[in-house]
Amino acid sequence: MKIAFLAAFVALGGSICLASGLPRGGPESQGVSSSALLAFIEAADRDIDAMNSFMLVRHGRVVAEGWWSPYEAEAPHSLYSLSKSFTSTAVGLAIAEGKLSVDDEVLKFFPDDAPAEPGKNLKSMRVSDLLRMSTGHQEEPKRTLDEPWTRTFLAQPVPFKPGTHFLYNTSATYMLSAIVQKATGQTVLDYLRPRLFEPLGIDHPTWEASPQGISAGGYGLSVRTEDIAKFGQLYLQKGKWEGKQLVPEAWVEAATARQTSNGSNPGSDWDQGYGYQFWRSRHGAYRGDGAFGQYCVVLPEQDAVIAITSGVKDMQAVLNVVWDKLLPALKEGTLPPDDQARRKLEDRLKGLSIRPQQGTASPSKMIGKTFAFPANDRKLESITLEADGDKDTTTIVVRSGGVDRRIVCGSGSWKRGRIALGPLPEQPAAASGAWTGDDTYTAKVCFYETPFQATLRLKFAGDELRFESQSNVGFGATKQPALVGKLR
Repeated sequence: MKIAFLAAFVALGGSICLASGLPRGGPESQGVSSSALLAFIEAADRDIDAMNSFMLVRHGRVVAEGWWSPYEAEAPHSLYSLSKSFTSTAVGLAIAEGKLSVDDEVLKFFPDDAPAEPGKNLKSMRVSDLLRMSTGHQEEPKRTLDEPWTRTFLAQPVPFKPGTHFLYNTSATYMLSAIVQKATGQTVLDYLRPRLFEPLGIDHPTWEASPQGISAGGYGLSVRTEDIAKFGQLYLQKGKWEGKQLVPEAWVEAATARQTSNGSNPGSDWDQGYGYQFWRSRHGAYRGDGAFGQYCVVLPEQDAVIAITSGVKDMQAVLNVVWDKLLPALKEGTLPPDDQARRKLEDRLKGLSIRPQQGTASPSKMIGKTFAFPANDRKLESITLEADGDKDTTTIVVRSGGVDRRIVCGSGSWKRGRIALGPLPEQPAAASGAWTGDDTYTAKVCFYETPFQATLRLKFAGDELRFESQSNVGFGATKQPALVGKLR
């Protein structure tokens, strides 16, 4: 009863404020067309290979939000390089507290990790050069398990004068994280808890760390979609939140301004300049973003914030849909109520889903039989396909490294569980499977706290099983060589 009342109230243009969440409001009451929003969602669902979530905040109120099942509102999501903008915020706060300065030399913080004879360019490298990705490197320093990452960074040749050469450099952001930890005695994660995360109501943030116990800085932060939107709204409000200045306004201005040039292509959102771990964008916007399509887009001229998580290969394509479909929907003032379009939009948002695996073939006679694989670098030992008593699920039993791992697949739907696959540790995931040929079973596995989805294909032929696996995105090869097992 209460939920129905709230939904009706918002549909009439009212607004509500959820506990520790952003206020909600009807699109038209905030100058946004429901029909235009629907066109954006339909284009994103049709043209983008793997949208995970979307939230639009206008005039401080959430006017549209959706998750492509099995992704969900309460699940955190890996931000990848969108983490960099949070690290930048930690630097700004530490500067405001007098712990460090943008003019501090980087070597000052790591005397024990410096080369015996540092070069002139390394000596002149400052915190500001790290912030704007202008360290002077020709190549990004590698990060390995063999040596402290700060030492590796400082050992890298610096052929250009710092401040004169843009190079996107995740190791530079790690150095910012390490500097904050040196200056404050806390990891960036712990330092931001009382200063940023708790005031914004960002619960249970997690951040990957280096072997030395330093927050990775340039990647590794996981929070919810709404937390991304809150972060963007904080910056849109120039660092103020509920009447309190959490981040100095001067830092917000500097961090999101064009601090360095990084290209000249007017059609690319990666050539519009770079700030302090924020990208400048077309249309007067700025953003934090991360690999495979994680976005926090702030549009000051339209008083709007867009949060998106996705698992895409073409990140520009996502922003193109935003500019082509969503930007024109943001009007000045209010719009007349459009109940019919609003209901269509709400229904569409509620029904979003990553497409489960579909198939029409009948189950193979190979159900219940085990296929063993010769020694391989993936440590895959055997696969058994089980038809569960419940007709709506099929289980792939993968024996790897001496352990049986079960992937329970919904038939034409997503089945949630915890799944370990290949080198990936056990984590929340959902699976869907179907017979896509008389002797071929295909399964999709969606790790819904990440951008990653895997497709597994089991092709049975007599006493052989050909196993193929492929992921939607990756930093290297996304398709594994096929493995062939024999009927045991």
